[in-house]
Amino acid sequence: MKKHLLFIISFLIFFNTGLAQNITIIQNQPGISIRGLSVVNDNVIWVSGSNGVIGKSINGGKTWKWSVIKGFSKNDFRDIEAFDDMNAVAMAIGEPAYILRTGDGGDNWKIVFKDSTKGMFLDAMEFWNDESGIVIGDPIDKRFFIARTFDGGRTWSVIPKTNLPSAADGEACFASSGTNVRKLNKKEAIFISGGMSSNLFIRDNKINIPIQQGSESKGANSIAIKNKNTFIVVGGDYKEIHSTEKNCAITFDGGNSWQNAEVPPNGYRSCIEYIRKNEWITCGINGVDYTKDDGKTFYSISKEGFHVCRKAKNGKAIFLAGSDGRIGKLE
Repeated sequence: MKKHLLFIISFLIFFNTGLAQNITIIQNQPGISIRGLSVVNDNVIWVSGSNGVIGKSINGGKTWKWSVIKGFSKNDFRDIEAFDDMNAVAMAIGEPAYILRTGDGGDNWKIVFKDSTKGMFLDAMEFWNDESGIVIGDPIDKRFFIARTFDGGRTWSVIPKTNLPSAADGEACFASSGTNVRKLNKKEAIFISGGMSSNLFIRDNKINIPIQQGSESKGANSIAIKNKNTFIVVGGDYKEIHSTEKNCAITFDGGNSWQNAEVPPNGYRSCIEYIRKNEWITCGINGVDYTKDDGKTFYSISKEGFHVCRKAKNGKAIFLAGSDGRIGKLE
Protein backbone atom coordinates (compact mmCIF):
# COMPACT_ATOMS: atom_id res chain seq x y z
CA MET A 1 0.00 0.00 0.00
CA LYS A 2 2.80 2.39 0.90
CA LYS A 3 4.63 1.61 -2.37
CA HIS A 4 1.40 2.13 -4.31
CA LEU A 5 0.83 5.50 -2.61
CA LEU A 6 4.40 6.60 -3.35
CA PHE A 7 3.91 5.67 -7.02
CA ILE A 8 0.74 7.74 -7.22
CA ILE A 9 2.44 10.73 -5.58
CA SER A 10 5.45 10.44 -7.90
CA PHE A 11 3.17 10.20 -10.95
CA LEU A 12 1.20 13.28 -9.91
CA ILE A 13 4.38 15.28 -9.33
CA PHE A 14 5.67 14.31 -12.77
CA PHE A 15 2.29 14.99 -14.39
CA ASN A 16 1.92 18.41 -12.81
CA THR A 17 5.51 19.34 -13.59
CA GLY A 18 5.04 18.32 -17.21
CA LEU A 19 1.99 20.53 -17.57
CA ALA A 20 3.31 23.46 -15.55
CA GLN A 21 3.97 25.58 -18.62
CA ASN A 22 1.25 27.92 -19.78
CA ILE A 23 0.95 30.84 -22.17
CA THR A 24 -0.20 34.26 -20.96
CA ILE A 25 -1.53 36.65 -23.62
CA ILE A 26 0.07 40.02 -22.95
CA GLN A 27 -0.89 42.02 -26.06
CA ASN A 28 -3.31 42.14 -28.99
CA GLN A 29 -3.28 44.32 -32.12
CA PRO A 30 -6.34 43.24 -34.18
CA GLY A 31 -5.86 43.07 -37.92
CA ILE A 32 -2.10 42.62 -37.78
CA SER A 33 -0.29 39.35 -38.49
CA ILE A 34 3.04 39.10 -36.67
CA ARG A 35 5.71 36.68 -37.90
CA GLY A 36 8.87 38.60 -37.00
CA LEU A 37 10.01 38.30 -33.37
CA SER A 38 13.38 39.10 -31.83
CA VAL A 39 13.94 38.82 -28.07
CA VAL A 40 17.19 40.57 -27.17
CA ASN A 41 16.96 39.87 -23.45
CA ASP A 42 14.27 39.42 -20.81
CA ASN A 43 13.22 43.06 -21.24
CA VAL A 44 13.81 44.09 -24.86
CA ILE A 45 11.45 42.56 -27.44
CA TRP A 46 10.84 43.59 -31.06
CA VAL A 47 8.10 42.33 -33.40
CA SER A 48 7.30 42.99 -37.05
CA GLY A 49 4.32 42.18 -39.20
CA SER A 50 1.83 43.08 -41.89
CA ASN A 51 0.86 46.64 -42.85
CA GLY A 52 4.37 47.87 -42.05
CA VAL A 53 3.83 47.45 -38.32
CA ILE A 54 6.69 47.37 -35.81
CA GLY A 55 6.27 46.82 -32.08
CA LYS A 56 8.78 47.17 -29.26
CA SER A 57 8.81 46.63 -25.52
CA ILE A 58 11.65 47.52 -23.17
CA ASN A 59 10.05 46.19 -19.98
CA GLY A 60 9.47 42.54 -20.71
CA GLY A 61 6.19 43.04 -22.55
CA LYS A 62 4.37 45.08 -19.91
CA THR A 63 3.97 48.04 -22.26
CA TRP A 64 4.50 48.39 -26.02
CA LYS A 65 5.34 51.09 -28.52
CA TRP A 66 3.63 50.51 -31.89
CA SER A 67 4.37 52.25 -35.17
CA VAL A 68 4.00 51.92 -38.93
CA ILE A 69 7.17 52.44 -40.95
CA LYS A 70 6.64 55.54 -43.07
CA GLY A 71 6.12 54.63 -46.71
CA PHE A 72 5.77 50.89 -45.99
CA SER A 73 2.19 50.56 -44.76
CA LYS A 74 1.46 47.94 -47.44
CA ASN A 75 4.54 45.81 -46.79
CA ASP A 76 4.69 42.61 -44.80
CA PHE A 77 7.74 42.40 -42.53
CA ARG A 78 8.13 38.67 -41.92
CA ASP A 79 11.36 38.84 -39.90
CA ILE A 80 13.18 41.21 -37.59
CA GLU A 81 16.56 40.94 -35.89
CA ALA A 82 17.28 43.30 -33.00
CA PHE A 83 20.62 43.98 -31.34
CA ASP A 84 19.42 46.17 -28.47
CA ASP A 85 16.63 48.65 -27.74
CA MET A 86 17.88 51.07 -30.41
CA ASN A 87 19.22 48.96 -33.30
CA ALA A 88 17.24 46.49 -35.42
CA VAL A 89 16.94 45.18 -38.98
CA ALA A 90 13.53 44.35 -40.52
CA MET A 91 12.86 42.26 -43.65
CA ALA A 92 9.95 42.79 -46.06
CA ILE A 93 9.25 39.79 -48.26
CA GLY A 94 8.76 41.53 -51.67
CA GLU A 95 8.35 42.06 -54.55
CA PRO A 96 10.30 44.26 -54.41
CA ALA A 97 12.07 42.87 -51.39
CA TYR A 98 13.37 45.28 -48.77
CA ILE A 99 15.60 45.23 -45.73
CA LEU A 100 15.40 48.28 -43.48
CA ARG A 101 17.54 49.31 -40.52
CA THR A 102 16.93 51.59 -37.53
CA GLY A 103 19.47 53.02 -35.13
CA ASP A 104 17.16 55.23 -33.10
CA GLY A 105 14.76 52.75 -31.55
CA GLY A 106 12.41 52.52 -34.54
CA ASP A 107 11.62 56.21 -34.99
CA ASN A 108 13.32 56.25 -38.38
CA TRP A 109 14.22 53.47 -40.82
CA LYS A 110 16.71 53.44 -43.68
CA ILE A 111 16.52 51.22 -46.76
CA VAL A 112 19.70 49.13 -46.73
CA PHE A 113 18.65 46.56 -49.35
CA LYS A 114 16.16 46.55 -52.22
CA ASP A 115 15.70 44.03 -55.01
CA SER A 116 12.96 44.24 -57.65
CA THR A 117 13.99 41.11 -59.53
CA LYS A 118 10.96 39.20 -60.81
CA GLY A 119 10.22 36.37 -58.38
CA MET A 120 12.23 37.88 -55.52
CA PHE A 121 10.82 36.77 -52.16
CA LEU A 122 12.83 36.94 -48.95
CA ASP A 123 12.13 34.34 -46.28
CA ALA A 124 14.30 34.77 -43.17
CA MET A 125 17.36 36.35 -41.59
CA GLU A 126 19.86 35.10 -39.03
CA PHE A 127 22.71 36.86 -37.26
CA TRP A 128 25.74 35.28 -35.64
CA ASN A 129 26.45 38.45 -33.66
CA ASP A 130 25.89 42.20 -33.90
CA GLU A 131 27.84 42.41 -37.18
CA SER A 132 27.60 39.20 -39.20
CA GLY A 133 24.29 38.06 -40.69
CA ILE A 134 22.59 36.24 -43.56
CA VAL A 135 19.29 36.47 -45.43
CA ILE A 136 17.80 33.76 -47.63
CA GLY A 137 15.11 33.90 -50.27
CA ASP A 138 13.14 31.71 -52.64
CA PRO A 139 14.89 30.32 -55.72
CA ILE A 140 15.34 32.44 -58.83
CA ASP A 141 16.34 30.45 -61.91
CA LYS A 142 16.50 27.35 -59.67
CA ARG A 143 19.03 28.87 -57.25
CA PHE A 144 18.20 29.95 -53.70
CA PHE A 145 18.88 33.63 -53.01
CA ILE A 146 21.45 34.42 -50.29
CA ALA A 147 22.99 37.71 -49.18
CA ARG A 148 25.42 38.48 -46.37
CA THR A 149 26.18 41.43 -44.13
CA PHE A 150 29.26 42.07 -42.03
CA ASP A 151 28.38 45.47 -40.58
CA GLY A 152 25.23 44.84 -38.61
CA GLY A 153 22.89 44.99 -41.58
CA ARG A 154 23.98 48.41 -42.82
CA THR A 155 25.08 46.94 -46.17
CA TRP A 156 24.38 43.61 -47.89
CA SER A 157 26.32 41.65 -50.51
CA VAL A 158 24.53 39.14 -52.75
CA ILE A 159 26.25 35.77 -53.11
CA PRO A 160 27.16 35.06 -56.76
CA LYS A 161 24.71 32.79 -58.53
CA THR A 162 27.33 30.11 -59.22
CA ASN A 163 27.87 29.72 -55.46
CA LEU A 164 24.19 29.45 -54.55
CA PRO A 165 22.50 26.13 -53.64
CA SER A 166 20.31 24.65 -56.36
CA ALA A 167 16.59 24.03 -55.93
CA ALA A 168 14.34 21.35 -57.41
CA ASP A 169 11.19 22.26 -59.30
CA GLY A 170 8.59 23.46 -56.83
CA GLU A 171 11.07 23.71 -53.96
CA ALA A 172 11.18 26.94 -51.94
CA CYS A 173 11.24 28.26 -48.37
CA PHE A 174 8.43 29.31 -46.04
CA ALA A 175 8.50 32.87 -44.70
CA SER A 176 6.44 31.72 -41.74
CA SER A 177 8.52 32.61 -38.67
CA GLY A 178 12.00 33.74 -39.68
CA THR A 179 13.46 30.46 -38.45
CA ASN A 180 14.20 28.37 -41.51
CA VAL A 181 17.80 29.58 -41.42
CA ARG A 182 19.88 29.15 -38.25
CA LYS A 183 23.49 29.51 -37.23
CA LEU A 184 25.17 26.12 -36.76
CA ASN A 185 28.37 27.46 -35.23
CA LYS A 186 30.36 30.69 -35.19
CA LYS A 187 30.89 30.64 -38.97
CA GLU A 188 28.23 28.45 -40.57
CA ALA A 189 24.48 28.66 -41.13
CA ILE A 190 22.08 25.96 -42.31
CA PHE A 191 18.62 26.29 -43.82
CA ILE A 192 15.60 24.18 -44.76
CA SER A 193 13.17 24.14 -47.66
CA GLY A 194 9.69 22.89 -48.44
CA GLY A 195 7.11 22.49 -51.17
CA MET A 196 7.59 19.71 -53.69
CA SER A 197 10.82 18.76 -51.92
CA SER A 198 11.88 19.42 -48.34
CA ASN A 199 15.59 19.48 -47.59
CA LEU A 200 18.28 20.52 -45.14
CA PHE A 201 21.13 22.49 -46.69
CA ILE A 202 24.32 22.10 -44.67
CA ARG A 203 27.66 23.04 -46.16
CA ASP A 204 27.65 21.47 -49.64
CA ASN A 205 25.15 18.77 -48.68
CA LYS A 206 21.46 18.68 -49.54
CA ILE A 207 19.68 16.20 -47.27
CA ASN A 208 16.03 15.21 -47.67
CA ILE A 209 13.99 15.52 -44.47
CA PRO A 210 11.31 12.92 -43.58
CA ILE A 211 8.58 15.52 -43.27
CA GLN A 212 5.44 16.15 -45.34
CA GLN A 213 6.30 17.34 -48.86
CA GLY A 214 5.03 17.09 -52.41
CA SER A 215 2.85 20.22 -52.74
CA GLU A 216 3.30 23.94 -52.23
CA SER A 217 1.58 23.94 -48.83
CA LYS A 218 3.72 21.16 -47.35
CA GLY A 219 7.24 20.94 -45.99
CA ALA A 220 9.70 22.09 -43.37
CA ASN A 221 8.90 25.50 -41.88
CA SER A 222 11.34 25.88 -39.00
CA ILE A 223 14.55 24.39 -37.63
CA ALA A 224 16.07 24.78 -34.16
CA ILE A 225 19.53 23.68 -33.07
CA LYS A 226 20.63 22.32 -29.71
CA ASN A 227 24.23 21.55 -30.67
CA LYS A 228 26.23 20.47 -33.75
CA ASN A 229 24.44 17.12 -33.81
CA THR A 230 20.90 17.67 -32.53
CA PHE A 231 18.33 19.56 -34.65
CA ILE A 232 14.55 19.46 -34.72
CA VAL A 233 12.55 20.45 -37.81
CA VAL A 234 8.80 21.17 -37.77
CA GLY A 235 6.27 21.91 -40.48
CA GLY A 236 3.53 19.88 -42.09
CA ASP A 237 0.73 21.18 -44.29
CA TYR A 238 -0.57 24.67 -43.56
CA LYS A 239 -3.79 23.81 -45.38
CA GLU A 240 -4.36 20.88 -43.00
CA ILE A 241 -3.58 22.54 -39.68
CA HIS A 242 -4.68 19.64 -37.48
CA SER A 243 -2.74 16.95 -39.32
CA THR A 244 0.05 15.36 -37.27
CA GLU A 245 1.41 13.27 -40.15
CA LYS A 246 5.18 13.74 -40.46
CA ASN A 247 5.10 17.26 -39.00
CA CYS A 248 8.28 16.85 -36.94
CA ALA A 249 11.68 15.30 -37.66
CA ILE A 250 14.69 14.96 -35.34
CA THR A 251 18.35 14.26 -36.01
CA PHE A 252 20.98 13.39 -33.42
CA ASP A 253 23.91 13.09 -35.84
CA GLY A 254 23.94 16.39 -37.69
CA GLY A 255 21.42 15.41 -40.36
CA ASN A 256 22.87 12.08 -41.45
CA SER A 257 19.86 10.17 -40.11
CA TRP A 258 16.39 11.23 -38.99
CA GLN A 259 13.46 10.01 -36.96
CA ASN A 260 9.92 11.28 -36.57
CA ALA A 261 8.46 12.16 -33.16
CA GLU A 262 6.71 9.26 -31.44
CA VAL A 263 4.10 11.68 -30.10
CA PRO A 264 4.19 14.60 -32.55
CA PRO A 265 3.03 18.18 -32.10
CA ASN A 266 -0.73 18.62 -32.42
CA GLY A 267 -0.83 19.85 -36.00
CA TYR A 268 0.99 21.99 -38.53
CA ARG A 269 3.78 23.94 -36.84
CA SER A 270 5.50 27.06 -38.19
CA CYS A 271 8.21 27.52 -35.54
CA ILE A 272 10.31 25.59 -33.07
CA GLU A 273 12.78 26.91 -30.47
CA TYR A 274 15.32 25.14 -28.30
CA ILE A 275 15.05 26.17 -24.64
CA ARG A 276 17.42 24.22 -22.37
CA LYS A 277 18.58 20.68 -21.55
CA ASN A 278 16.11 18.45 -23.46
CA GLU A 279 13.32 21.04 -23.64
CA TRP A 280 11.87 22.66 -26.78
CA ILE A 281 8.73 24.65 -27.64
CA THR A 282 6.85 24.68 -30.96
CA CYS A 283 3.85 26.65 -32.17
CA GLY A 284 1.38 26.84 -35.03
CA ILE A 285 -2.03 28.11 -36.06
CA ASN A 286 -3.90 25.77 -33.70
CA GLY A 287 -1.71 25.80 -30.60
CA VAL A 288 1.57 25.39 -28.76
CA ASP A 289 3.39 22.19 -27.78
CA TYR A 290 6.29 21.38 -25.47
CA THR A 291 8.77 18.50 -25.26
CA LYS A 292 11.11 17.53 -22.43
CA ASP A 293 12.76 14.58 -24.17
CA ASP A 294 14.35 16.13 -27.27
CA GLY A 295 11.28 15.73 -29.42
CA LYS A 296 10.36 12.14 -28.69
CA THR A 297 7.04 13.18 -27.15
CA PHE A 298 5.22 16.50 -27.38
CA TYR A 299 2.27 17.64 -25.27
CA SER A 300 -0.07 20.57 -25.76
CA ILE A 301 0.27 23.57 -23.44
CA SER A 302 -2.07 25.98 -25.26
CA LYS A 303 -4.76 26.02 -27.93
CA GLU A 304 -3.95 29.64 -28.79
CA GLY A 305 -2.48 30.01 -32.25
CA PHE A 306 0.92 31.62 -32.85
CA HIS A 307 3.24 31.93 -35.85
CA VAL A 308 6.55 32.34 -34.03
CA CYS A 309 8.18 31.60 -30.66
CA ARG A 310 11.61 32.83 -29.58
CA LYS A 311 13.79 32.63 -26.49
CA ALA A 312 15.80 35.62 -25.28
CA LYS A 313 19.27 35.72 -26.81
CA ASN A 314 20.60 36.90 -23.46
CA GLY A 315 18.14 35.68 -20.87
CA LYS A 316 15.48 33.08 -20.12
CA ALA A 317 12.23 34.70 -21.25
CA ILE A 318 10.23 33.07 -24.06
CA PHE A 319 7.70 35.02 -26.13
CA LEU A 320 5.30 34.09 -28.93
CA ALA A 321 3.51 36.14 -31.60
CA GLY A 322 0.83 35.55 -34.21
CA SER A 323 -2.38 36.70 -35.86
CA ASP A 324 -4.37 39.70 -34.62
CA GLY A 325 -1.19 41.07 -33.10
CA ARG A 326 -1.35 38.36 -30.45
CA ILE A 327 1.74 38.26 -28.22
CA GLY A 328 2.16 35.66 -25.53
CA LYS A 329 4.68 34.80 -22.87
CA LEU A 330 5.60 31.35 -21.60
CA GLU A 331 5.12 31.25 -17.85
